[in-house]
Amino acid sequence: MARGEGKGESMAKLANRIAAVKYTLFCFNIVAWIIGAGLFAFTIYIRAEPGFDEWIALLDIYQYYIGVYILIGAGALVMIFSFLGCCSALMEHSVALYAFIGTQVFLFIVTVAGSAIILDFSTVNSSIQPLIRQTMIRFIMTSEDPRSSAALKLIQENIGCCGADGPNDYMVLRQPLPLECRDTVTGNAFFHGCVDELTWFLEDKSIWAAVMAMILSAIHTTNVVLGVVLVQALKREEEAMYRR
Repeated sequence: MARGEGKGESMAKLANRIAAVKYTLFCFNIVAWIIGAGLFAFTIYIRAEPGFDEWIALLDIYQYYIGVYILIGAGALVMIFSFLGCCSALMEHSVALYAFIGTQVFLFIVTVAGSAIILDFSTVNSSIQPLIRQTMIRFIMTSEDPRSSAALKLIQENIGCCGADGPNDYMVLRQPLPLECRDTVTGNAFFHGCVDELTWFLEDKSIWAAVMAMILSAIHTTNVVLGVVLVQALKREEEAMYRR
């Protein structure tokens, strides 16, 4: 009698543990869905922001959009797989849980890759700066061309910068310093070059997307652990039921 009671008590504890893991996994998937929706909406906004595409085209830095596109896809997939993860956890279906674990590993890779790429093409000392510098130098060297002159005026007036790395670029390239390189109040040339100013502009947008992506990658890691624990617990429960 005592032995039977011990088995019953052990089964009850196992059932409680399964329930705890299951509902914890459910909650993590709800959080992942919310953050994934936020990431999806924010990256869509970056891509569709009025006028932003014109700056990307003007500077010829379409590489910036690679990370944005990856994170748009990641946000959409997170919303889909988080819903399926909630269902698989509540159903306590081992095969569905294995599939869910696989999707979490895949999403971890995608979110980490997306955040790494978007940061590599939007931050100081990243791959985007040589591209902006190359474009700015080309504009300065061909500043006699009306298109290059108009591009320089648009960039330098709106951003409040001068040259690629500063006013000295005009001196080195033997070009006259344009009026848009000077502060209209003080008359002094802008100290910062357009490479740094434009990078800071891109960085302000990208950092939020990267932060959301890294939070999601941490949740995916946790979901993998919880999914494995739940699968193992369900196996033990099945074995215990079979022995009875």
